[in-house]
Amino acid sequence: MARASDNKMSIFGELWAFMKVRKKWWLGPIVLTMVMLSALIVLTEGSAVAPFIYALF
Repeated sequence: MARASDNKMSIFGELWAFMKVRKKWWLGPIVLTMVMLSALIVLTEGSAVAPFIYALF
């Protein structure tokens, strides 16, 4: 039996297709900023740099 993820596009592929068809290019920087902030939070969790990162916000 085929997996559901094999038959469908990934979430990023669907987002790209939506932005391309609907001409919603302004969503790109918003999504990129959210991904970068999420990565920053995940990577600095429990590290010695965390207090300095939290001071920025």
